[in-house]
Amino acid sequence: MKRILILALLFLSSFRAFAQPASGNNDLIQFSGLVLAEEGGRLVPVPFATVTIRGTTRGTYANYKGFFSLVVKRNEVVKFTALGFADVEKTVPDSLKSNKYAVVQLLSSEGIDLPELVVFPWPNRDHFKREFLAMDVSNALADNAAANLAKDRIAGVRDAMTMDGSENGKYYLQQVARQSSYIGGVPPMQIFNVASWAQFFTAWQNGDFKKKKKR
Repeated sequence: MKRILILALLFLSSFRAFAQPASGNNDLIQFSGLVLAEEGGRLVPVPFATVTIRGTTRGTYANYKGFFSLVVKRNEVVKFTALGFADVEKTVPDSLKSNKYAVVQLLSSEGIDLPELVVFPWPNRDHFKREFLAMDVSNALADNAAANLAKDRIAGVRDAMTMDGSENGKYYLQQVARQSSYIGGVPPMQIFNVASWAQFFTAWQNGDFKKKKKR
């Protein structure tokens, strides 16, 4: 925890040391900082926390180290949100003498207890009785279910569907996580992969790279 606090203080001091005085007509502020939370007696980053400006559509989110940066105006209210943490709002001071402002924002854990929910397939017992007696017990339903769950049918539906916004966001975050796993090292390159070279020579010997003659 002491190490995190020292790094945070160094971050704030270095950020303010390089801040340039803002012009009299410039209200834009480069607002940056770290989003942290206490866990097991020490401060840890809150990755991908959402940072938005209240009343606007502007915002960003922190990276996997909890760092964020966005442009704000004086007196704007910045809101920090993250799943499992209580929302925090912070007002940008109007007395800043520079065009850069850095903070270390702490978030506190918040548990969410949802009320008990019981789902019934039918509104009442009488409706269930009518539906149950009218149920088709022939093999046609089983055959339709088996056809819909066939591997080739599911594969065709999967290949025909495009990624939506949430899937694209998930793919981007997976790429960021994959890149962060190689921090401090060199990512593996396929040119040094012995198995890939073996597949290449096998395909070469089989003539896979030869141009096929047109009939």
